[in-house]
Amino acid sequence: MSTTTRPAAPVAATAPARRLGPTRLALRQGRLEIRQFLRSRESVVFTLGFPLIMVLIFASIFDEEIAPGVSYTQYFITGMIATGLMTVSFQNLGIWIPIERDRGVLKRYLGTPMPKWVWFAGKVLMVLVIGVAMTALLLAVSVTLFDLNLPTDATSWLTFGWVCALGITACTLCGIAISSLARTARSGSAVVTPIALVLQFISGVFFVFTNLPSWMQQVAAIFPLKWMCQGLRAVFLPESFGADEPGGSFELTRVALVLGVWCVIGLVLCLTTFRWTTRRDG
Repeated sequence: MSTTTRPAAPVAATAPARRLGPTRLALRQGRLEIRQFLRSRESVVFTLGFPLIMVLIFASIFDEEIAPGVSYTQYFITGMIATGLMTVSFQNLGIWIPIERDRGVLKRYLGTPMPKWVWFAGKVLMVLVIGVAMTALLLAVSVTLFDLNLPTDATSWLTFGWVCALGITACTLCGIAISSLARTARSGSAVVTPIALVLQFISGVFFVFTNLPSWMQQVAAIFPLKWMCQGLRAVFLPESFGADEPGGSFELTRVALVLGVWCVIGLVLCLTTFRWTTRRDG
Protein backbone atom coordinates (compact mmCIF):
# COMPACT_ATOMS: atom_id res chain seq x y z
CA MET A 1 0.00 0.00 0.00
CA SER A 2 1.86 3.01 -1.23
CA THR A 3 1.15 6.26 -2.97
CA THR A 4 2.99 8.44 -5.41
CA THR A 5 2.27 11.92 -6.62
CA ARG A 6 3.76 14.39 -9.00
CA PRO A 7 6.36 16.46 -7.14
CA ALA A 8 5.44 20.07 -6.49
CA ALA A 9 7.53 22.57 -8.38
CA PRO A 10 9.29 25.45 -6.62
CA VAL A 11 7.10 28.52 -6.29
CA ALA A 12 9.87 31.00 -5.70
CA ALA A 13 11.58 30.82 -9.06
CA THR A 14 9.48 33.51 -10.72
CA ALA A 15 9.62 37.23 -10.23
CA PRO A 16 6.12 37.61 -8.68
CA ALA A 17 6.95 35.01 -6.00
CA ARG A 18 10.02 36.99 -4.92
CA ARG A 19 7.83 39.97 -4.10
CA LEU A 20 5.70 37.96 -1.71
CA GLY A 21 6.29 38.18 2.02
CA PRO A 22 7.37 35.06 3.92
CA THR A 23 3.89 34.27 5.25
CA ARG A 24 2.15 34.67 1.90
CA LEU A 25 4.88 32.68 0.21
CA ALA A 26 4.43 29.83 2.71
CA LEU A 27 0.66 29.87 2.19
CA ARG A 28 1.14 29.83 -1.57
CA GLN A 29 3.49 26.87 -1.28
CA GLY A 30 0.95 25.14 0.95
CA ARG A 31 -1.82 25.65 -1.61
CA LEU A 32 0.44 24.25 -4.31
CA GLU A 33 1.19 21.15 -2.23
CA ILE A 34 -2.53 20.60 -1.59
CA ARG A 35 -3.36 20.95 -5.30
CA GLN A 36 -0.64 18.47 -6.20
CA PHE A 37 -2.01 16.04 -3.62
CA LEU A 38 -5.59 16.34 -4.88
CA ARG A 39 -4.50 15.81 -8.49
CA SER A 40 -3.10 12.41 -7.59
CA ARG A 41 -6.08 10.08 -7.43
CA GLU A 42 -3.98 7.31 -5.92
CA SER A 43 -2.90 9.57 -3.07
CA VAL A 44 -6.42 10.80 -2.38
CA VAL A 45 -7.95 7.32 -2.48
CA PHE A 46 -5.30 5.79 -0.22
CA THR A 47 -4.98 8.63 2.30
CA LEU A 48 -8.67 9.44 2.63
CA GLY A 49 -10.18 6.18 1.44
CA PHE A 50 -8.14 3.60 3.37
CA PRO A 51 -9.19 4.70 6.90
CA LEU A 52 -12.77 5.15 5.74
CA ILE A 53 -12.92 1.71 4.12
CA MET A 54 -11.45 0.12 7.25
CA VAL A 55 -14.12 1.76 9.39
CA LEU A 56 -16.89 0.59 7.06
CA ILE A 57 -15.59 -2.99 7.01
CA PHE A 58 -14.65 -3.49 10.65
CA ALA A 59 -17.60 -1.59 12.13
CA SER A 60 -20.00 -3.60 9.96
CA ILE A 61 -18.47 -6.95 10.94
CA PHE A 62 -17.80 -6.31 14.63
CA ASP A 63 -20.96 -4.60 15.87
CA GLU A 64 -20.98 -6.04 19.38
CA GLU A 65 -19.96 -4.31 22.60
CA ILE A 66 -16.40 -4.84 23.85
CA ALA A 67 -17.39 -3.51 27.29
CA PRO A 68 -20.66 -2.40 28.89
CA GLY A 69 -21.83 0.62 26.91
CA VAL A 70 -18.77 0.62 24.60
CA SER A 71 -19.26 -0.53 21.01
CA TYR A 72 -16.43 -1.78 18.83
CA THR A 73 -16.91 1.27 16.58
CA GLN A 74 -16.45 3.57 19.56
CA TYR A 75 -13.09 1.90 20.21
CA PHE A 76 -12.04 1.39 16.60
CA ILE A 77 -12.54 5.02 15.53
CA THR A 78 -9.76 6.11 17.88
CA GLY A 79 -7.25 3.88 16.13
CA MET A 80 -8.38 4.87 12.66
CA ILE A 81 -8.11 8.60 13.38
CA ALA A 82 -4.59 8.04 14.71
CA THR A 83 -3.75 5.85 11.70
CA GLY A 84 -5.12 8.43 9.29
CA LEU A 85 -3.00 11.16 10.84
CA MET A 86 0.06 8.93 10.64
CA THR A 87 -0.69 8.07 7.01
CA VAL A 88 -1.04 11.66 5.81
CA SER A 89 2.10 12.74 7.65
CA PHE A 90 4.67 10.01 8.32
CA GLN A 91 3.82 7.65 5.48
CA ASN A 92 3.03 10.13 2.73
CA LEU A 93 5.99 12.40 3.41
CA GLY A 94 8.32 9.44 3.74
CA ILE A 95 7.25 8.33 0.24
CA TRP A 96 6.85 11.67 -1.55
CA ILE A 97 10.02 13.42 -0.48
CA PRO A 98 12.37 10.78 -1.96
CA ILE A 99 10.48 11.13 -5.25
CA GLU A 100 11.06 14.89 -5.28
CA ARG A 101 14.69 14.40 -4.30
CA ASP A 102 15.29 11.73 -6.95
CA ARG A 103 13.75 13.87 -9.70
CA GLY A 104 15.86 16.87 -8.77
CA VAL A 105 13.01 19.04 -7.50
CA LEU A 106 14.64 19.61 -4.12
CA LYS A 107 17.97 20.41 -5.77
CA ARG A 108 16.28 23.11 -7.85
CA TYR A 109 14.91 24.67 -4.69
CA LEU A 110 18.48 25.31 -3.60
CA GLY A 111 18.93 27.54 -6.66
CA THR A 112 15.97 29.78 -5.83
CA PRO A 113 15.90 32.78 -3.49
CA MET A 114 13.02 31.24 -1.55
CA PRO A 115 13.90 30.50 2.09
CA LYS A 116 14.21 26.76 2.66
CA TRP A 117 11.75 26.84 5.53
CA VAL A 118 8.98 27.80 3.09
CA TRP A 119 9.22 24.39 1.45
CA PHE A 120 8.85 22.69 4.83
CA ALA A 121 5.95 25.01 5.70
CA GLY A 122 4.17 23.98 2.51
CA LYS A 123 4.46 20.32 3.45
CA VAL A 124 3.20 21.02 6.97
CA LEU A 125 0.20 23.00 5.69
CA MET A 126 -0.71 20.20 3.30
CA VAL A 127 -0.51 17.64 6.10
CA LEU A 128 -2.68 19.77 8.39
CA VAL A 129 -5.40 20.45 5.82
CA ILE A 130 -5.64 16.86 4.61
CA GLY A 131 -5.44 15.57 8.18
CA VAL A 132 -8.35 17.75 9.30
CA ALA A 133 -10.41 16.74 6.26
CA MET A 134 -9.71 13.05 6.84
CA THR A 135 -10.63 13.26 10.54
CA ALA A 136 -13.85 15.14 9.83
CA LEU A 137 -14.83 12.55 7.21
CA LEU A 138 -14.20 9.64 9.57
CA LEU A 139 -16.24 11.23 12.33
CA ALA A 140 -19.12 12.13 10.00
CA VAL A 141 -19.37 8.61 8.58
CA SER A 142 -19.08 6.95 12.00
CA VAL A 143 -21.77 9.18 13.51
CA THR A 144 -24.13 8.77 10.56
CA LEU A 145 -23.78 5.04 9.91
CA PHE A 146 -22.59 3.52 13.18
CA ASP A 147 -24.04 5.76 15.90
CA LEU A 148 -20.68 6.99 17.17
CA ASN A 149 -21.07 9.04 20.35
CA LEU A 150 -19.10 12.27 20.12
CA PRO A 151 -17.69 13.96 23.24
CA THR A 152 -20.11 16.36 24.90
CA ASP A 153 -17.74 18.45 27.03
CA ALA A 154 -15.10 21.03 26.17
CA THR A 155 -12.37 19.22 28.12
CA SER A 156 -12.65 16.14 25.93
CA TRP A 157 -12.49 18.22 22.75
CA LEU A 158 -9.46 20.05 24.12
CA THR A 159 -7.80 16.69 24.75
CA PHE A 160 -8.75 15.63 21.24
CA GLY A 161 -7.10 18.76 19.87
CA TRP A 162 -3.76 18.49 21.65
CA VAL A 163 -3.43 14.73 21.12
CA CYS A 164 -4.00 15.17 17.37
CA ALA A 165 -1.70 18.21 17.23
CA LEU A 166 1.18 16.53 19.05
CA GLY A 167 0.66 13.27 17.18
CA ILE A 168 0.62 14.78 13.71
CA THR A 169 3.61 16.98 14.56
CA ALA A 170 5.66 14.00 15.71
CA CYS A 171 4.65 11.93 12.67
CA THR A 172 5.37 14.79 10.26
CA LEU A 173 8.86 15.33 11.64
CA CYS A 174 9.57 11.59 11.62
CA GLY A 175 8.25 11.32 8.06
CA ILE A 176 10.62 14.04 6.86
CA ALA A 177 13.49 12.40 8.73
CA ILE A 178 12.88 8.86 7.46
CA SER A 179 12.72 10.13 3.88
CA SER A 180 16.51 10.32 3.97
CA LEU A 181 16.77 6.53 4.32
CA ALA A 182 15.40 5.97 0.82
CA ARG A 183 18.18 5.88 -1.75
CA THR A 184 15.81 6.23 -4.71
CA ALA A 185 12.24 7.29 -5.40
CA ARG A 186 11.11 3.68 -5.67
CA SER A 187 12.58 2.62 -2.35
CA GLY A 188 10.62 5.16 -0.31
CA SER A 189 7.53 2.97 -0.15
CA ALA A 190 9.59 -0.11 0.70
CA VAL A 191 11.14 1.71 3.65
CA VAL A 192 8.06 3.40 5.09
CA THR A 193 5.05 1.17 4.39
CA PRO A 194 6.18 -1.92 6.38
CA ILE A 195 6.92 0.27 9.41
CA ALA A 196 3.48 1.88 9.22
CA LEU A 197 1.70 -1.46 8.85
CA VAL A 198 3.50 -3.12 11.75
CA LEU A 199 2.81 -0.16 14.03
CA GLN A 200 -0.89 -0.35 13.21
CA PHE A 201 -1.11 -4.01 14.22
CA ILE A 202 0.81 -3.66 17.49
CA SER A 203 -0.57 -0.29 18.65
CA GLY A 204 -4.20 -1.20 19.29
CA VAL A 205 -5.64 0.04 16.00
CA PHE A 206 -7.38 -3.13 14.82
CA PHE A 207 -7.50 -5.01 18.12
CA VAL A 208 -8.10 -4.08 21.74
CA PHE A 209 -4.64 -3.13 22.94
CA THR A 210 -4.76 -5.06 26.21
CA ASN A 211 -5.59 -8.27 24.31
CA LEU A 212 -2.21 -8.16 22.58
CA PRO A 213 0.80 -10.06 23.99
CA SER A 214 2.68 -8.12 26.67
CA TRP A 215 5.91 -8.03 24.65
CA MET A 216 4.00 -6.51 21.74
CA GLN A 217 2.52 -3.86 24.04
CA GLN A 218 5.99 -2.99 25.28
CA VAL A 219 7.35 -2.59 21.75
CA ALA A 220 4.38 -0.46 20.71
CA ALA A 221 4.89 1.80 23.73
CA ILE A 222 8.18 2.98 22.25
CA PHE A 223 6.47 4.62 19.26
CA PRO A 224 3.99 7.51 18.91
CA LEU A 225 1.04 5.66 17.36
CA LYS A 226 0.24 3.69 20.51
CA TRP A 227 0.09 6.90 22.54
CA MET A 228 -2.00 8.69 19.93
CA CYS A 229 -4.54 5.85 20.12
CA GLN A 230 -4.50 5.88 23.92
CA GLY A 231 -4.99 9.63 24.08
CA LEU A 232 -7.93 9.44 21.70
CA ARG A 233 -9.47 6.61 23.72
CA ALA A 234 -9.59 9.04 26.63
CA VAL A 235 -11.76 11.26 24.44
CA PHE A 236 -14.22 8.74 22.99
CA LEU A 237 -14.45 6.07 25.70
CA PRO A 238 -15.88 6.29 29.24
CA GLU A 239 -13.43 7.20 31.98
CA SER A 240 -14.03 3.79 33.56
CA PHE A 241 -12.50 2.15 30.47
CA GLY A 242 -9.17 3.64 31.46
CA ALA A 243 -8.90 1.11 34.28
CA ASP A 244 -8.36 -1.56 31.62
CA GLU A 245 -5.36 0.24 30.12
CA PRO A 246 -1.91 -1.21 30.95
CA GLY A 247 -1.18 1.70 33.29
CA GLY A 248 -4.58 1.55 35.01
CA SER A 249 -5.70 4.85 33.44
CA PHE A 250 -5.47 6.76 30.17
CA GLU A 251 -2.27 8.42 31.46
CA LEU A 252 -2.78 11.65 29.53
CA THR A 253 0.26 13.28 31.12
CA ARG A 254 2.41 10.42 29.90
CA VAL A 255 0.75 10.61 26.47
CA ALA A 256 1.73 14.26 26.19
CA LEU A 257 5.25 13.56 27.44
CA VAL A 258 5.95 10.69 25.02
CA LEU A 259 4.52 12.54 22.02
CA GLY A 260 6.48 15.64 22.99
CA VAL A 261 9.68 13.62 23.21
CA TRP A 262 9.02 12.21 19.75
CA CYS A 263 8.54 15.74 18.42
CA VAL A 264 12.01 16.60 19.74
CA ILE A 265 13.51 13.37 18.38
CA GLY A 266 11.92 13.97 14.98
CA LEU A 267 13.17 17.56 14.86
CA VAL A 268 16.73 16.54 15.75
CA LEU A 269 16.68 13.81 13.10
CA CYS A 270 15.37 16.26 10.50
CA LEU A 271 18.11 18.77 11.26
CA THR A 272 20.87 16.16 11.18
CA THR A 273 19.82 13.79 8.39
CA PHE A 274 17.69 15.65 5.83
CA ARG A 275 19.22 15.75 2.35
CA TRP A 276 18.25 18.08 -0.50
CA THR A 277 20.14 16.03 -3.09
CA THR A 278 20.66 12.36 -3.82
CA ARG A 279 23.88 10.61 -2.87
CA ARG A 280 24.95 10.49 -6.50
CA ASP A 281 24.70 14.31 -6.64
CA GLY A 282 27.02 14.61 -3.65
